[in-house]
Amino acid sequence: MHIFYLHQYFATRKGRTGTRSYEFARHLVKKGHRVTMITSGLRNGQFPVEHGDKYTETEVEGIKVVSIAAGYNDPYVGTATPSWQRMLKFYEFAWLSVRVGMKLDRPDVVFATHTPLTVGLAGIKLSRYFKVPFVFEVRDIWPEALVNVGALKNPLIIWWLRRMAKKIYAAANHIVALSPGMKDSIVLMGAPEKQVTVIPNCCDLDLFQPELDGQDCRKRLGLGDRFAAIYFGAMGFANGLEYLIEAARILSERGRDNIVIVLHGDGGKKPELKKMAGDYKLTNVVFSDLVSDKAEVAQIVAGCNACLVIYRATKEHTWSPNKMFDALAAGKPVLINVPGWLGETIENNKCGRCVDSRHPETLADALEELSVDPKLCKRMGANARLLAERKFARSKLANQLEKVLSETIEDS
Repeated sequence: MHIFYLHQYFATRKGRTGTRSYEFARHLVKKGHRVTMITSGLRNGQFPVEHGDKYTETEVEGIKVVSIAAGYNDPYVGTATPSWQRMLKFYEFAWLSVRVGMKLDRPDVVFATHTPLTVGLAGIKLSRYFKVPFVFEVRDIWPEALVNVGALKNPLIIWWLRRMAKKIYAAANHIVALSPGMKDSIVLMGAPEKQVTVIPNCCDLDLFQPELDGQDCRKRLGLGDRFAAIYFGAMGFANGLEYLIEAARILSERGRDNIVIVLHGDGGKKPELKKMAGDYKLTNVVFSDLVSDKAEVAQIVAGCNACLVIYRATKEHTWSPNKMFDALAAGKPVLINVPGWLGETIENNKCGRCVDSRHPETLADALEELSVDPKLCKRMGANARLLAERKFARSKLANQLEKVLSETIEDS
């Protein structure tokens, strides 16, 4: 089958963001399918558009990448951009995706992955133009995810986004949700349950490995012999990383200088977090800048003792964050402040601790517990890797996506 794959933030392992689309597309190509990836070639894109062109075509590992001159490719850019400007860029990408997509060879199915939500509008247009089925992947429930963290309060925009989501869900022949909670929300909005399949984020078992040597990265960050817990990912409003600075402050007040928190990544809140750590005069917080290759991220993680999966406290928890699955693959204990299916997964499989998102002292307690018990850390890390291999292996979940796409074509 020929698949139109729409993802504004497409990146390979040499990029700075999640690689789900790359890994899935690569898997589909190996299975004999054609994949045309439509993505943005602007703002840190791996496949920049030639000057003056609306789009550029290239190929990577058998994937035809159509890079268009609209939107932006790096989601880290969005965390530092006003919301109204981001929305304009989202619409710009969706509009040009349709214009460019119409010039390409006819696909057998259109597969659009969100975020942003507006990519679903492009998916609808292209599926109707080519008279082929449309599959929509939901990585986050908009606008609820934005409302729950306090990032969106305007009632008119909330109504407008809910209306858009319902339109896209109704138009899709099938929907892929990244968590059970996302599926529940989609069904509540009117989608038939049988038309929604849960395919969570996956583990890069060959990239993040317990055997990796991270000593060089550990030395570069100046961690010494301290117990190091790392957060790696976006530093935006929704991530709520003030929680980590407060936990570090509590540890400092307790005199636990043998524990250090590493924040690796970028985003609009990073300057504020640095200032906050500076105001507290903390020596147990280390900021690590983004690197251009995910393999180097894996080495940085390997140089730490535990991984942190942190989000701003909310009422509902439906996320499926890449960083948790990378941590599992790395064979590290996971300290997570997200209850619901994520926290339960970690606790039930004895991979780490689920701490209270409103009380950073619970994270400080968990870090102290792990720092004095190397055997517990080793046991939790081994359990994490086993869970990654058993339940979240990339190849297994990519096969599920292939099945969804092929069956949707057959049923249409």
